[in-house]
Amino acid sequence: MRRYIQLHEQVKVPVLKNIIYAVKLIWQADKKLMLGYLVDQLSVKLFSLFIQNILFLKVLLSVIDGDGEFIHYVKYLAIFLVCSGLTKACQWYGEYTQKYATKRVLKNLNNKIFEKALSLDVNCYENPEFYDKYQRATLVLTYGYFDVLTYNLCAVLGSVISFICVITTVTVIDPTYLLFLLPVIFVFAIELTKSKLVYKRDLEMTKNNRVKAYIQRTVFLKDYSKDMRTSNIFLVLMKRFDAAIMSNIQILRQYGVKLFLYSMVSSAFSEFIPIIGTYSYAAYRFINTDDMSISGFSVVLSSINSVRMATLDIADGFENINQMALYFQNLRDFFDYEPEVVSGEREVGDFESLEFRNVSFRYPSAQDYSLKKINLKIERGQTVAVVGINGAGKSTLVKLLLRFYDVSEGEILYNGINIKEYNLSRYREKFATVFQDYKNFAISVFENVICRNCDENDKKLAEKALRQSGAWEKISTFANGGDTVLTREFEKDGAGLSGGESQKVSTARLFAKDFELAVLDEPSSALDPIAEYKMYENLIKATENKTVLYISHRLSSAVLSDNIFVLKDGQVIESGTHSSLMAKGGEYCNMFTLQSSSYRKEVEDE
Repeated sequence: MRRYIQLHEQVKVPVLKNIIYAVKLIWQADKKLMLGYLVDQLSVKLFSLFIQNILFLKVLLSVIDGDGEFIHYVKYLAIFLVCSGLTKACQWYGEYTQKYATKRVLKNLNNKIFEKALSLDVNCYENPEFYDKYQRATLVLTYGYFDVLTYNLCAVLGSVISFICVITTVTVIDPTYLLFLLPVIFVFAIELTKSKLVYKRDLEMTKNNRVKAYIQRTVFLKDYSKDMRTSNIFLVLMKRFDAAIMSNIQILRQYGVKLFLYSMVSSAFSEFIPIIGTYSYAAYRFINTDDMSISGFSVVLSSINSVRMATLDIADGFENINQMALYFQNLRDFFDYEPEVVSGEREVGDFESLEFRNVSFRYPSAQDYSLKKINLKIERGQTVAVVGINGAGKSTLVKLLLRFYDVSEGEILYNGINIKEYNLSRYREKFATVFQDYKNFAISVFENVICRNCDENDKKLAEKALRQSGAWEKISTFANGGDTVLTREFEKDGAGLSGGESQKVSTARLFAKDFELAVLDEPSSALDPIAEYKMYENLIKATENKTVLYISHRLSSAVLSDNIFVLKDGQVIESGTHSSLMAKGGEYCNMFTLQSSSYRKEVEDE
């Protein structure tokens, strides 16, 4: 399977395979959606296009012509009423089934997409092409394309069956009429080409639509509200928003004339030629021959109208099906994506050591290496600090350690074995992590800390962790305490936190977890020096006899570390204890001296 599919390749997709794939996907999600539409559309199409417009009309006109008895008409009328009642019952059942099945399919497919998204490599989120593909994949759910596809498949099937019944009736009257219906065949080829053109148009609009969606979302987010009101950034965003709209207008104009011409040709083959031809021939027979009765003439005209309606329904449904099949290609590509970071099978034992051996790494879209020939080792029970200025490669090291990316060169060894051999989820469970770009979610504080639905014991554990991180002092002031939902986006009783308070809540996850190795990537970046000192005090207590890896440009975490590695430009330029590095008078000594003077100045200013 290909990891990525180029955008221009997606216009040429296997439509039939995609339809079969979509039907299987929908059937597995909830088969009642397909059954509901089948019952609805088969009964409605057959009744309206054949039973009502042809059979009942033929019986009625036969009585008027004197070829039938009134008692027969009454019998057929009773049958017609029964058929009408059954059709309404089938329609009601179908609509009732569809209503609930649609929600179940939406839920099941959403869950499937969420599960797949969770398995994706981190580098997917840094790839614009993948984002475009992901957005087009979610359109299947956002706009209910799975529902549109199911409806049109069943509608086409109902129209085809009705079409066959009507054509059979016309053939019995006079096979010559079939000649005037042959152009209908070309309609399907035209609509297929047209649907691909529509998809290609929408494909070109994807990036613009993503820009629009980003700006629409940004304007309403609290995170950006202050900058919006204290700068001209809103005007910059609106300029991009307007540009995206104008670009879409140009794309619509570019394809508009072609789509109009295709529609005109399709109408000529589906309506003009069949109707003019059959009406003319029927009128000729009625006027110049003796074998065409009024009832026969009327039935022919009604049949041709039914054929026209069935043809239009089939052509329209066929166009929609083809278009939906093209969109399902994106969903199929999304589900078929194979992660580059693949789990091994080896079980993960208790932590003993972790080693970077000649590790180099370059991001997929980058020219230069972010890390070069990194060698470092962490033993059980050690406290290790990796320090350096921003951009030195510290966070990249964490991403490799947790296998968000795999190394470009060299290897990372856990207990002497390459980490690629271990079960990925079990391996990551060995770590307690606090990330630099920490995130809290719109759920309760306790749930943010424990990361699952909390019972009373979980809440006690979360409260203890919040006390250790220094967040409880603030959380305890909320009316609902730790049960308070963070942000007011969904709850009017929700609460907002400052950057430092949010980081403390995020850090509390580490205190609440039973771990073997703690990885702290800039755990105090949003804290003032005093709060930072208190947090590190608690971290030292909580991680006693544990293995700890500090990643920071602040050196307060490095002082008590057993070993310090100094990164610069992606390379380890110094290593040793705090005292040995200070005595050396190198990069670490310069950084520590500068930061110490800054901290003293902050305290004096206070």
